[in-house]
Amino acid sequence: MKTQTQETQDNLNPQTAHNILVEGNKRFVSNLKAQRNLQDQVFETSKGQFPFAVIHSCIDSRVPAELVFDQGIGDVFSSRVAGNIINEDVLGSIEYSCKVAGSKIVVVMGHTKCGAVNAACNHVELGNITTLLSKIKPALKQVAKDKDKLTEEEIEKVALANVHFSIEHIRSGSPILAEMEGNGEIEIVGAIYNVSNGAVTFL
Repeated sequence: MKTQTQETQDNLNPQTAHNILVEGNKRFVSNLKAQRNLQDQVFETSKGQFPFAVIHSCIDSRVPAELVFDQGIGDVFSSRVAGNIINEDVLGSIEYSCKVAGSKIVVVMGHTKCGAVNAACNHVELGNITTLLSKIKPALKQVAKDKDKLTEEEIEKVALANVHFSIEHIRSGSPILAEMEGNGEIEIVGAIYNVSNGAVTFL
């Protein structure tokens, strides 16, 4: 597969970008990798980058965005933070990806068996982790109500709710991205990666 260029990026719309990610994950799940010359892509992208997507996901080592969507060098921006939470730095990074660099889709991807979500559900408090986990608490409150101990199924529901809260945070925290979405310039969509089988489910 060829490296993304200004021309290929310009010719993509959000739905096409979405479809590329869906097809890439199908290849990943089927263990069928697209043929790429990574050294050629290193050379080509040294002249400039034109990624078609930005994937905001968790730092979990089992969820490498480029591999999960079978993408090469220069294809996607990969933003990662524990629990795929949103803060000003993440918003700025996504704004750059879309408004400045031309990406067509923003994917907020949570995953099953998320350690950060599990820690939030179990009220872990430790250094700066406490502040990070506080950003997952709105999803926890929505699912748990007043429950203190959650089942595994309920914890997975918190992970799902957390993706939705992150998307709403993007829309409310970034007028730039909200306007681009409203104009049909980008798609902002959630997804869940299943660490058991490698499949991505778009929400």
